Amino acid sequence: MTTKEKIVDEALSLFSVNGYKGTTVKSIADAVGIKDSSLYKHFKSKQEILDTIVATMWSHIADMSNAMGLPADDDVEQAVSFYASLDENLLVELSNQIFLFYLKDSFVSRFWRMGTIEQFQNPEVYRVFRKLFMEESIAYQAGLFGEMVKQGIFIEADPQVMAVYFYTPIYFLLSKYTNDLEHTDEALEMLDKQVREFYRIYRKG
Repeated sequence: MTTKEKIVDEALSLFSVNGYKGTTVKSIADAVGIKDSSLYKHFKSKQEILDTIVATMWSHIADMSNAMGLPADDDVEQAVSFYASLDENLLVELSNQIFLFYLKDSFVSRFWRMGTIEQFQNPEVYRVFRKLFMEESIAYQAGLFGEMVKQGIFIEADPQVMAVYFYTPIYFLLSKYTNDLEHTDEALEMLDKQVREFYRIYRKG
C-alpha cells in the first residue's frame, strides 16, 4: 500500500468513528505515521481526501461487480437478459453474495458507518452517502424493473414501488447488521425470505 493509499485508508477509519468534522488532518497524518506537512504532498486538503474516498468507493463497487460477472450499470438490455435468466434460487444466491460484500468488506463497512454518522453532523457528506446507497440504487432498480415489466418478465406494476419494495429491506438489514456480524446467518435468512417473496409477487409465470 502506497503512502497515498494509507492516507485514504486511515482517513476513512477515522471518519467512520469520529466523523468528518471530528477528524483533523494532523490526526490522519499521525495514524499514517507521517507529519501533516508530508500529508499535504499527497492531498491539498481534507476535502480532497474525502473526494478520493468516494471515488475509491465507486471503484471498489465496480470491481465487485466485475468479479461477480454482473452486467454494466449503463447497459439495461444486458442487465434484463442477465437477471431474467436467474431462477429463484440463483437470484437468492446472487443477492446473498452482494449483500455479504456490502456487509463485510472493510472499506464498504467503514464508508457505511461514516455515512450513518454524517447524517447528523454534515449534510454535504451525507448527501454523497445518500446518493450512493439510496438514490442511485433505487433509480437503477426502477429502470431495470420497468424494462422487465415491458418485456413481460414481471407483472404490470409501478417500477419505482417495486424498487423500493426490493431495496428497502436490504438497506434495513445492512443498517442493522453492520456492527453485528455474529448474526450474519440471521440476516441472510431474512434476506432469503425477502428475495423469494419479491420473486413470487412480481415474476410472471
